[in-house]
Amino acid sequence: MYTSMKDVVDTIDNITLGDLPWSSFNVRYTGPTNEDLPSWMRQIYTVHMRDTLAVQANFLKNEDFAAAFDYAPFRAYTPQGARRWSNLMSGNWAWKQAETIAQDPNTHGSMFCPVILGSDKTTVSVATGHREFHPVYMSSGNLHNSMRCGHCDAVVPVAFLAIPKGKSFVQILRVSFHIYPIAASREQEDTDAFRTFRKQIYHASLTRILEPLRHGMTTPHVMLCPDGHFRRAIFEVGPFIADYPEQVVLAGIVSRWCPKCFAKDLTTCGHPCFRAFTEHLLLIEEDEVLWDGFGIDPDITPFTSNFPRADICELLSPDLLHQLIKGTFKDHIIKWIEGYIFKTYTLTLAKQLMDDIDWRIAIVPNFPGLRRFPEGRRFKQWTGNDSKALMKVIIPTIVGRVPDDMVRCLVSFMDFCYLARRPSHTLEDFEQMQNYLDRFHQLRAVFITHGVRSDDFSLPRQHALSHYIPSIKLFGLPNGLCSSITESKHITAVKKPWRASNRNHSLKKILNTNVRMSKISAARIDFGHRSMLNGDVLTAARIEIGDIEDDHEVPVEVIYEQRHLMQGDDEDDVAGEDGPEFDVVTKLAIKPVRSIGLATMADEMNCPHLIELCRRFLFGQIYDDNPELNPDNCSRRLPPYSMLQVSLQGGEECTESSFGVRTRGKEYMNVMILY
Repeated sequence: MYTSMKDVVDTIDNITLGDLPWSSFNVRYTGPTNEDLPSWMRQIYTVHMRDTLAVQANFLKNEDFAAAFDYAPFRAYTPQGARRWSNLMSGNWAWKQAETIAQDPNTHGSMFCPVILGSDKTTVSVATGHREFHPVYMSSGNLHNSMRCGHCDAVVPVAFLAIPKGKSFVQILRVSFHIYPIAASREQEDTDAFRTFRKQIYHASLTRILEPLRHGMTTPHVMLCPDGHFRRAIFEVGPFIADYPEQVVLAGIVSRWCPKCFAKDLTTCGHPCFRAFTEHLLLIEEDEVLWDGFGIDPDITPFTSNFPRADICELLSPDLLHQLIKGTFKDHIIKWIEGYIFKTYTLTLAKQLMDDIDWRIAIVPNFPGLRRFPEGRRFKQWTGNDSKALMKVIIPTIVGRVPDDMVRCLVSFMDFCYLARRPSHTLEDFEQMQNYLDRFHQLRAVFITHGVRSDDFSLPRQHALSHYIPSIKLFGLPNGLCSSITESKHITAVKKPWRASNRNHSLKKILNTNVRMSKISAARIDFGHRSMLNGDVLTAARIEIGDIEDDHEVPVEVIYEQRHLMQGDDEDDVAGEDGPEFDVVTKLAIKPVRSIGLATMADEMNCPHLIELCRRFLFGQIYDDNPELNPDNCSRRLPPYSMLQVSLQGGEECTESSFGVRTRGKEYMNVMILY
């Protein structure tokens, strides 16, 4: 079909569906200048972006999202009448913004379309130059959380921000007879002026990226929706997914301050931040007062100030990955427990205790939903999934090795964490979360008592837990607004395209790869809805050469016969079924399995030859590939009686057993012979 790789690429480039090309614009310093300007003031920075209005149009017209798309804010209730929060459109923020839009006669009746943004730096290579990229991702708030968390096209890259750095050159410093190279860029990057410039470029770039949507925030745009209908849509800057360092830049605050409130010590919640109050403070207060008293950077104007109804302090979403899992759990509690052990015991004994904890982690048995750590927790680099797996087994491994209050502190945090990660919440859940959080705050003082921490708990990531309940009420479940979504998107949008390139002008190749991926994805959706993906390549080839007729409905037997030939094996006992694919759901048995011996079962079934029959059955299963062996002539090879065990589960009464005898009223469903 294709003559070369170039032919394949040209075919993809000719696809018109899902065409979201990249454009670029330049940013540079425009402040006061003089003759001794540092390199970063003279440099021009390039930002690559997509048309954000076209990206949103692709989201809205994607037919694959029809079953997971909310066309209006709603309030859900349980059968008992309790309010329930789940997706973004079930939150109070969407309801409030929709009411504001409805009050305007020009936008009354329009569909509310929040725009979810996410930004995070990623490093593609440390050993060969420390290459960094800063992508910006976009999604639609009308989509359900499951769409953003799944591996689908609900989150796409819309921009690659510039990463300003000092000019990369080396000065030679001569001291006595020695020569020391000094990187001049470090000195430049450590200045307040450069840090301010870097933040200003960040906000100016985001403003330019969202410019195509600005008109649609006040004037309705007619958009095609997943259900095939056209609706008047009003766009809105929605929640922003970011970790704490990026939240500091987004909110325009001083580091180690909270981006959502004015709390100073971060041990309690302060008065909430909001756009109108911050703008008022900027008008009446001096820069020193803003910096020291309110934690506001007076040189930064958040990009949301350029868009209607947008408040960045309100829009910063909770981050399960960096605040709960990798932050409070791994970087705080686990390190504090390890610090307690090494502070309390001698070095030799402390290492033995840590080895004992690792041994306890390593002997966790196999069980659905549990991950085994054969080497304990001795990882050089932990991922979010590693930390989540450790959370399931860590509590019993530290019991008896640390004070009970430390264990209780960890238990309280885990209870809060698992409640926060639920698929839906009610007011009762919020009450339980608050109780567990208060208990965690009370019990964490044990680490100060034992000298693990010498100061208070003024930690931004732990302080963020106090804002979880209000944030969930605003935006629904945090699992749909977690930075793990952008972290996983780095793999397909940045890292894999970079590895596939030759590293020469790699960003251009990454952009081209993303365009082609968008086209392929859009074509797959379109072809699927046109029933063009039924069958397989071999069937299409047979139709083309006239081996079978093209009746547009290839028989199921023919389809799976060809699939069987392509796979080259016959391990499947039953052919598959045509139709939609569903996620596999595994449910554990309600009652435990009861095991009995074959002799007891033979007596209950009145089948004295049951053991012999089982041994012959297993012989046939083991030596099925050797027809010359016969159980009558190879009695010594029959599996011994000690290898046989029967596990029984309750079920409907069997009328006939697999051995041709009745069960006399006994329930022997799901008979499983283990050998």
